[in-house]
Amino acid sequence: MATAVANSVELLQGNTACARAAIAAGCRFFAGYPISPSSEIAEKMARLLPAAGGKFIQMEDEIASLAACIGASLAGMKAMTATSGPGFSLMQEHIGYAAYTEVPCVIVNVMRGGPSTGLPTSPSQGDVMQARWGTHGDHPSIALAAASPREFYELTVRAFNLAERLRTPVTVLADEVVAHMYEKVDMAPLAQLPIENRKRPNGAPGKHLPYAAGEDGVPAMAPFGDGYRYHVTGLAHDERGYPTQNPAVIASTQRRLHDKIERQRHDIVQFETVDCDDADVVVFAYGIVSSAARQTIRMARAQGIRAGLFRAITLWPFPAEAISALAKQVGRIVVAEMNLGQMVGEVERAARSTKCIETCLKADGETISPEEILTKLTAGRTAHV
Repeated sequence: MATAVANSVELLQGNTACARAAIAAGCRFFAGYPISPSSEIAEKMARLLPAAGGKFIQMEDEIASLAACIGASLAGMKAMTATSGPGFSLMQEHIGYAAYTEVPCVIVNVMRGGPSTGLPTSPSQGDVMQARWGTHGDHPSIALAAASPREFYELTVRAFNLAERLRTPVTVLADEVVAHMYEKVDMAPLAQLPIENRKRPNGAPGKHLPYAAGEDGVPAMAPFGDGYRYHVTGLAHDERGYPTQNPAVIASTQRRLHDKIERQRHDIVQFETVDCDDADVVVFAYGIVSSAARQTIRMARAQGIRAGLFRAITLWPFPAEAISALAKQVGRIVVAEMNLGQMVGEVERAARSTKCIETCLKADGETISPEEILTKLTAGRTAHV
């Protein structure tokens, strides 16, 4: 038994973990375009997919990559693409299309310094608001943020499960450090992660309404090629999938797209708290910054500062209820992120106050250190005495 456990432990890179998780989740189609620092995901998928009976295509650009994934998903396959910064920008129109046509797919965005070409091999967390509001119009959004190679694996599987369950695109966010770092991972528990698949229609093909939702607000999805013929359009559409300008039908569809996510908010939203029960000050962090913040908490406690950590795992939907409760309990929340302040506005909104919200921000291609966060904690402590 001891030998079996030892053999299940591997030294795993973040991007490799993502690719292997996709295969384990049932992904059998990948279309993408090489871009640092996500390229290893495509390289691994190119090797793993053929052996699993899947298809890998290198497309001419990121726009075509997500379009191909949407087509593969409509044909019944679990599909994923991976990109970074500028490529994520190019995918936004098709993310909106997938959200409105309710086509499940997974988009992995390994964030790098920007804007524009920016810093292709340096870490950043500058795409978190784009993951929510990047495409135009009202649309649902789910985005998960990984903080380690192991979690990159777990969240990739979870992203596929949520995409399949809710018929929606799901974004997995990682930063360059998480993507390229190595960590010892026990693969045995990961092999037991649950796998979900989309609902298929039970009725005859001729009577199927492709956008008639069930009690959970999610329509059953028939794969093309199985005898179910239906229309798919990015225009406002009715239950048959045909374009409509009927305000009542449009309003009903818009509300349903949001409600199917909100109805499962408590299951979707994940976060971790460390030493928050007696904390006077809490650091809000996500991704690799949460690793620095974890060390900061230990250093602060050693100095007599009752500090805690709130680590957001699900960025969208935002864990607003938990932040609201936390703001009532603590005197200060320090938001630490590798950008010039993107999630801090959400924390302020959830806390319903700007008086107790402070920031530790960095956007120069370097990670935030535990000492930098500690400086903010101690400086703020002096100011609030």
